[in-house]
Amino acid sequence: MKIVKGGVTTPRGFKANGICCGIKRSGKLDLALITSDIPAAAAGVFTKNSIKAAPLIISQKHIKNGKAQAIICNSGNANCFTGDFGLVYARRTTECVGELLNIPKEDVIVTSTGIIGRALPYTKIEKGAPKLVQGLNAAGASKAAKAIMTTDTKIKEIAGRIIVDNKKVHIGGCAKGSGMVAPNMATMLAFITTDIAISPRMLKMALKEANELSFNRITVDGCMSTNDMVVVMANGMAKNKSITRPGKEYNTFVKALSQVCLDLAKKIVIDGEGATKFIEVKVIGSKTEKQAKEAALTVANSVLVKTAAFGSNPNWGRVAAAIGSLGIDKVTEKNLKIDFSPFDKKEIEIKVDLNIGPHEATVYTSDMSYEYVRINGEYN
Repeated sequence: MKIVKGGVTTPRGFKANGICCGIKRSGKLDLALITSDIPAAAAGVFTKNSIKAAPLIISQKHIKNGKAQAIICNSGNANCFTGDFGLVYARRTTECVGELLNIPKEDVIVTSTGIIGRALPYTKIEKGAPKLVQGLNAAGASKAAKAIMTTDTKIKEIAGRIIVDNKKVHIGGCAKGSGMVAPNMATMLAFITTDIAISPRMLKMALKEANELSFNRITVDGCMSTNDMVVVMANGMAKNKSITRPGKEYNTFVKALSQVCLDLAKKIVIDGEGATKFIEVKVIGSKTEKQAKEAALTVANSVLVKTAAFGSNPNWGRVAAAIGSLGIDKVTEKNLKIDFSPFDKKEIEIKVDLNIGPHEATVYTSDMSYEYVRINGEYN
């Protein structure tokens, strides 16, 4: 995939905008909208947390038919643990946007991010929505990317181009995430657009593959959230022959989609709350890939490993203890191998060889600093 300048509006037929509707006291952008000019195939993956935010519940229902045309997201309020009113406001948001765009409410994906347990100030969204829609344009990608941020310090977006069926196909994406980041999923949102023609079934399959190797391989603090989702819309405006089964063209798309997702996932880790180091944990020599991933996540989520990284202290004993906590049969002091890159660098690699099989997995994390404690101690 060739990286090109842009974000979610780089693919043909997509527009975006971001405004301040007053949810955030800071006056920063807090309401984003991404739309396709025509109905698009759509797929999503959602948090496995049993406590799910109201907008996530609504969006899971709306995306079941495999299509969507708009994604609206507010930041500053999670609309989670808000009872029946939370569901009412999430539905009303889709109705409001649907009416303004003249599309069915079921084609609107709604999502929220921010503080849990506070009633969503829906009237602010309702009042801001007309301005949000009026300002939609092909140059609005960065505004939308900024409007979904909470404790993020940087905009996270990417765009790329591939060739499918001799047609130029574009993929764009934006994401938010900084803290409460763990697999299955994290406190993160990602919205991806593409002009490829692909069936909803194959798009869902592609997103699952890409998500497993990207957003499900990152952790900042091991804390799962209630609002997380990744949604992709594909409107077919590249005019390639529609991908309806696995094959060469599908593989080309999955590879590019995975690259987009991994880029956004790494940007989330790099922007982890209070992070000063980016850490890659690679486990090899495991019996299964699942085992390798579990071992890598155990190391990546170890507070002792993360604080050692912050202190530039290559304390391999902490890695050994983390691996040992899993009780993996046949992994002993004699065959466990641990290698570090220099811990005084901004990017660190930890490599662990279990020496019991042929499989491997890599996950990404950040260190844990004084600033992380300050940010989360003062949050809310």
